[in-house]
Amino acid sequence: MLENWVVAPTCLPVVLRRCHACASERFRADGKFRVNAHHKLIDAWLLVLCTTCGETAKLTVFERTNVRSVRPELLARLHDNDLALATELLQDPVLRRRNRIALDWTDAWRLDTGRSYHLDLDLDREVIDVAVRFAARIPVRPVRLVAEGCGLSRAEVERLIEEGNIVSATRLTGKLSGDFTFTLKR
Repeated sequence: MLENWVVAPTCLPVVLRRCHACASERFRADGKFRVNAHHKLIDAWLLVLCTTCGETAKLTVFERTNVRSVRPELLARLHDNDLALATELLQDPVLRRRNRIALDWTDAWRLDTGRSYHLDLDLDREVIDVAVRFAARIPVRPVRLVAEGCGLSRAEVERLIEEGNIVSATRLTGKLSGDFTFTLKR
C-alpha cells in the first residue's frame, strides 16, 4: 500500500540577511513590493522587515529593466502585492544569490500525512511504501520527516535505516528539498 505525504509551507520563511540598523540577521517578508519607474525603465523590490528593529530592506526582483520586457500580469501582481508571488520569488535561487540571502524554514512548514494517527510498526502489513512530495523547496532532513510521520524518535528511525528496515533509492541523510520515496519494513 502506498501512502502519500506532503511537506507544505505554512507561512513565508524567515530571510537571513544582516540588518544595517541593528546587526540582527532575521527579516520577515509579508508580500509587499515596491515598484519604481524611470521613463522606459522599471525597478521592483520585495520588501522585508527586520524582526528586531523593524527596519525595511529591499530585495531586488529586477532593476533598470525595460518596461516592455516585463509581462503585464507580472507587473499587475507586483502592484497588487501578491503574496503567492513573494513566495515564488523567495524560492528562486537566482533571486537569493543576487541578494545574498538565505532562508530559515524553521516552524514554517508542516507534514501532511493524510491521516490523524501515526503509522504503527505493529500493523498487519509487512511493508509500507511512502511517497513524500514537497509543495515548495523546503530543505528538511528525511529522517525527521519519517520520524514525525511514523511517530518515532529520530534515533529509532536512524536505527531502522542502519538495520535495513527503512530503505530508499534516495540518500536519507542530510537535507532534501525534492520528492522521494521510502519503504518501511516490519
